[in-house]
Amino acid sequence: MVQGNLNEYLKGTGGLRLKNADFVHIICQVADGMQYLEDKHIVHRDLATRNVLVGENLVCKIADFGLARLLKDDIYSPENNRNTPIRWTAPEALMYCTYSTKSDVWSFGIVIFEVYTRGDLPYKGWTNREVVTKVTQGYRLPQPQICTMEMYNLMLLCWMDKPQERPSFQVLVEKLTDIQRSV
Repeated sequence: MVQGNLNEYLKGTGGLRLKNADFVHIICQVADGMQYLEDKHIVHRDLATRNVLVGENLVCKIADFGLARLLKDDIYSPENNRNTPIRWTAPEALMYCTYSTKSDVWSFGIVIFEVYTRGDLPYKGWTNREVVTKVTQGYRLPQPQICTMEMYNLMLLCWMDKPQERPSFQVLVEKLTDIQRSV
């Protein structure tokens, strides 16, 4: 797509011009795309701004389905966790190699963080080992400076420790639609 991936866009001059309404617009599109995958019982496993493409008028599309899998019984358990994007991966996937649409919801919360920090690396300055240790002990990323409390609370919902306590993408789309109406 014309603007490249979302991470590059956020870090570039395009990202500097974005306002809160633009951030919400981007996040809503990612949630819509993920709801589609959830409805089809597909787990992406590599949701990050680097895997969202940006086109004209901030049209965003989810890309890179190299790690995506069709779910059976709502859970996917690969034999190993090689090539796992640690900083975007839910605790249950890090510890037990168990993926579901709820692990994609965790990653979506990280995507929101990336959007509001204009492409900052999550857990910047930490090693992957430190990320795994801290996240599995309950650490959550702080509220980005320009992020509203309402959006940060949504991130925290995505990062609930127990997967079943995280909202579905359908619920996230509903919440984001309400947020979008108010900006």
